[in-house]
Amino acid sequence: MSGPVEQRGIDLVPLQNRYGKPRDLFFLWAGTTTNIYTVTYGALLVLVFGLSFPQAVIAIVAGNILAYPLLGLTSLQGPTTGTTTMTISRASLGPNAARVNGVFSWLMLIGFQAGGLILVYYAVDALLGFAGLAVDGALQIALIALLGVIQMLLPLFGHRLLMAAQKYATVVFAVAFVVLAVLIVPQIRPDSADVPFSMMGMISAIALVVVSGGLSWAPSGANFSRYLPAESNPRSIALWAGLGGFLPYVLLQTLGAGMATVAVDDTIDLTNPLAIPAMLPTAFAVPFLLLVVVGLMVQNSTNIYSSGLNLQTAGIHAPRWLIVITDTVACVVIAVIAVSQSSFYELLNAFVASLSIWLAPWVTIYLIDWIMRRGRYRLSGLANERGGVYWGTGGVRWPGFISLVVGMVAAALCANTGTFVGPVTQLFSPDAPAYAPDLSIIVGMVVSGLLYAILNRTDPTLQASPEHAHPGTAHDEEFTHA
Repeated sequence: MSGPVEQRGIDLVPLQNRYGKPRDLFFLWAGTTTNIYTVTYGALLVLVFGLSFPQAVIAIVAGNILAYPLLGLTSLQGPTTGTTTMTISRASLGPNAARVNGVFSWLMLIGFQAGGLILVYYAVDALLGFAGLAVDGALQIALIALLGVIQMLLPLFGHRLLMAAQKYATVVFAVAFVVLAVLIVPQIRPDSADVPFSMMGMISAIALVVVSGGLSWAPSGANFSRYLPAESNPRSIALWAGLGGFLPYVLLQTLGAGMATVAVDDTIDLTNPLAIPAMLPTAFAVPFLLLVVVGLMVQNSTNIYSSGLNLQTAGIHAPRWLIVITDTVACVVIAVIAVSQSSFYELLNAFVASLSIWLAPWVTIYLIDWIMRRGRYRLSGLANERGGVYWGTGGVRWPGFISLVVGMVAAALCANTGTFVGPVTQLFSPDAPAYAPDLSIIVGMVVSGLLYAILNRTDPTLQASPEHAHPGTAHDEEFTHA
């Protein structure tokens, strides 16, 4: 690290630069997920999936119980290797195939950053509305661009500032959402819609909860835990990381589902995801919307931080500041298009649901590889972009890459993103394909996992040599780009 702006990318975090305790991960992930974005996922279950409030609560609890152990498990490798999740994927995919993975992860984070920026815009627009100011046309574009520039500053200062911001933000936003709950809960109408139970609809709803939370955060797990001391307790790491996301998601998604029941009955403008908070008493709405702006910018900073690391894994070794600017420009363009179309919930559902096609096979291969290696990696092999023990053939470890591709194809065939319904899953509801269950997660995991375990069972690199098994015995110069 040099100066106030962090320079470290995917390179190994030296042991002398490790700090903190596993419980710090709770505040990081709780701060990241305690925001209005999480609330909108709960609203999706009612507004888009058509669930009743009790059904939505069942989907929220079940989905998050399944999802957040994935974040906990992908955080375990950080202290052991000192590097990022996507870099560790080189062990199963090879450096060149991992580049594809890095691009997928980058595109995913761009989508989440754009969604966050859209919500920031709606919050600022509501605040300006209280002042009697209307924003449209060129002013709308200028405002989105300005907000994009503001949000790109925090990730330039790196991990320490993000950890501090998330820790204090967690407390502030928890209080704000408690107040919001006090105002909204009395208005919730759990019986506002008499919706018959549908197992296929419940499966799709649970899949949305899984991919919107712990599954989509899994590629960032080791990015932050790598700063912990190598001797950190693995159980504590998994527990605190998973719990930090699980608790806010269950509580805030439930609040979002409840808010949606109010919106459905009161004919609130559903094109604006912040319409309900903006309709609350001004004394609460104004400070709450200000907190929404700050909270989403903090969350987007976490995404932008990981985004740069993923691009480096993809082989693009640009300065952090250039990656941050690139992300910001992409987010602004997407936000301008989305706001002009006024279809936030539909776009969010289509984007999040499509992620499972890649994420489910990837996380399964990543974790099975970790289990087969018993958590032991050769650090110099992870570091090498050309050659090394994980090079494979032409930079591709074919068992992993084949398993990923086949798993993605299988997941796509069984997907239902709202805009795309796979031909296999259509068979479950031939007369109404839109209501077919989204089976992409379970099918993608089973197919990729079984295939990888079979194809990789004789891999000679599964036994790491003792001198490279732990960062305490590896030299910093091992983690250099070839």
